[in-house]
Amino acid sequence: MIDRPFDIPSPPDPMPSRDPGASALLTDLYQLTMLQTYFEQGMTGTAVFELFFRRLPPRQRNFFVAAGLGQVLEFLEELRFQPDELQWLASTGRFTAACIDRLAGLRFTGDVWAMAEGTVFFANQPIIRVEAPLPEAQLVETRLMNILHFQSMIATKAARAVLHAPGKLLVDFGLRRAHAAEAGLYAARATYLAGMAGSATVLAGQRYGVPIFGTMAHSFIQAHDSETRAFENFARSHPDNITLLIDTYDTEAAARKIVRLAPQLAQDGIKIGAVRIDSGDLAEHAREVRRIFDEAGLPHIKIFASGGIDEFALRDLLQAKQAPIDGFGIGSGMDASYDVPTLDCAYKLQEYGGRPRRKRSEGKATWPGRKQVFRHYDGSGRMAGDVLALQSEHAAGEPLLRPVMRNGQRLGDVETLEQARGRCRADLMRLPPELAALEPSPTPYPVTVSDALKALAEACDREHASASGD
Repeated sequence: MIDRPFDIPSPPDPMPSRDPGASALLTDLYQLTMLQTYFEQGMTGTAVFELFFRRLPPRQRNFFVAAGLGQVLEFLEELRFQPDELQWLASTGRFTAACIDRLAGLRFTGDVWAMAEGTVFFANQPIIRVEAPLPEAQLVETRLMNILHFQSMIATKAARAVLHAPGKLLVDFGLRRAHAAEAGLYAARATYLAGMAGSATVLAGQRYGVPIFGTMAHSFIQAHDSETRAFENFARSHPDNITLLIDTYDTEAAARKIVRLAPQLAQDGIKIGAVRIDSGDLAEHAREVRRIFDEAGLPHIKIFASGGIDEFALRDLLQAKQAPIDGFGIGSGMDASYDVPTLDCAYKLQEYGGRPRRKRSEGKATWPGRKQVFRHYDGSGRMAGDVLALQSEHAAGEPLLRPVMRNGQRLGDVETLEQARGRCRADLMRLPPELAALEPSPTPYPVTVSDALKALAEACDREHASASGD
């Protein structure tokens, strides 16, 4: 019988219920198989890895927004294998007893440099650098990519929506269409960081302080024999926060029912704040509902729309159709990022044992060494260009990577989500107008490579060529 090396036996007993994101086993198998060899060969010198995005998606993105650093640092601080996890690893028969013993004591003890959350960045710029003993730096690759790739992808898409709906209330509605629990939770965080007003995901409010929003479902209306009674019951139950869903049966007819109900509620001090439209021609329905409310003397009732919304739909509704809509709930178009569901993210070794390292694979070559990104601004404060340089260089401009962890411990106070949100807002305001557009920029943002970094890459290539006979 041929052994299939990627089959892992099921545990004899159910694993304890635990947040999978906190488990050291949430990684790729090859991380662990490499670690065993590193341990056996004494390869525990300091390694430098950098995480970056290789390229901007053609025709779909002009920039990226960094997000997820908070969860990365939390993961690194708490990294450890639990006894039941080590027992299971041993039961697979793949790892030596010596390797299991080393994993039992493994903690992250390295240093981390990173771009602050909310920073706008571009292709081939490291957003995080990990400097740690090789086994530690290698092991964390999968989870760091998992966190930073997803949150940065969602934050970037959310930032595009924010740029094209200024002054509008934008709310994340995507949990039910997100790819499982953590994705929905992280999406709520990333969209808020990028400038959206909040989320319908309640846990995001409890865990991250994200403002939470909600209305009602069609089932609430259907459960009542009278649509008007459904509106009234909800209004009296939630008198300080009323948004009524009006498209269950007939949108305009429901708006007229609200016109008749509003004076009755007003007698008891209850004021209807908004209505939500979730289907049909949103622009046409919004115009007709706005007319009905305005003619009835109810201009204060706002219109909130949902259903098939993303940054492209926002631009169409607000700019092309001039729809009188005050806010939007954005669901699967945001949390699943269906136009660009993945980005070309990489985490690569740039130095080991004090020597620069360079990957030279076709189409995937890297710049060696520890690097820094220096940003320049024009006279109006707009981003004017970046320089990718060695960390040791003293180049002009604002350095974007800063130390955030030393010896496995965070440096200084933990930055709040509000601080990251403010930084993102400032960076988006400093984007050149052509980069803020949804269309591909005719002039990509200038990122140059320093002469010293080019020289180091050439030296690495010469060294590799001279040693190619091994």
